[in-house]
Amino acid sequence: MPLCAPSNNAFTRRSVRLVDTHTHLDFDDFDTDRQAVLKHCLQLGVERLVVLGVYQRNLQRVWDLALKEPAVYAALGLHPIYLDEHKPEHLDALRNRLAQLAGHPKLCAMGEIGLDYYVESLDRGRQQQIFEAQLQMAVDFNLPVLLHVRRSHADVIATLKRFKLKRSGIIHAFAGSAEQAREYIKLGFKLGLGGAATWPQALRMHRVIAQLPLDSVVLETDSPDMAPAMYPGQRNSPEHLPDICTELAKLMSLDAGKLAQISTDNAKAVFGWT
Repeated sequence: MPLCAPSNNAFTRRSVRLVDTHTHLDFDDFDTDRQAVLKHCLQLGVERLVVLGVYQRNLQRVWDLALKEPAVYAALGLHPIYLDEHKPEHLDALRNRLAQLAGHPKLCAMGEIGLDYYVESLDRGRQQQIFEAQLQMAVDFNLPVLLHVRRSHADVIATLKRFKLKRSGIIHAFAGSAEQAREYIKLGFKLGLGGAATWPQALRMHRVIAQLPLDSVVLETDSPDMAPAMYPGQRNSPEHLPDICTELAKLMSLDAGKLAQISTDNAKAVFGWT
């Protein structure tokens, strides 16, 4: 697949740097051109990428990619959508891995973890058990969390209030209400915004995004999924982050360069990067 050129060059012209706070660059969708994608990201000003684990069998791959690529950082966790894959020993193995990697500069968070009620066949009780076990790991190892929340805001918020995380984290692909946004922000969380909000039919999201305080926003792609409106039907990529930023800035009545800088500063605060 050819690399996608940005629709504007405001980012490179102004030397604004971007952080993709949520990508699955390790997925086999990128096996044929991963190096080219990373090179193009740096040319576009996407200087750091957080790649997330989703199940036991990709955690080592994520970690290896982070060690190999200076721009890549790792978040490790067990995703609720793959619930049927997760075994009790995988939680033990994850805890042991985090203990071994504690303090490593390439380990930036726990993720992707959370609750998914969209897929009705996923057992909610077991999801909750695995979610809570991983939240406890985040507490024990002083890591922020990158949360998957689909039709489960009330339970996620209630759980977070009980755990009182030291470092909070990011609500990935936030698509909730203004009230839910306020609840997360009160708990110290940032809200991840990406391609979904660039679609013209996402009117409710547009209204909510326009109200968000700027210190609560971070940018993401969720690549290879959730392609933005300007790349319909294509594989999403971290290369699309500048264009996503430009479209979201319009919704927030901001200069794109300002949104880029704000989101990058917010991401660095979450991950403890100077």
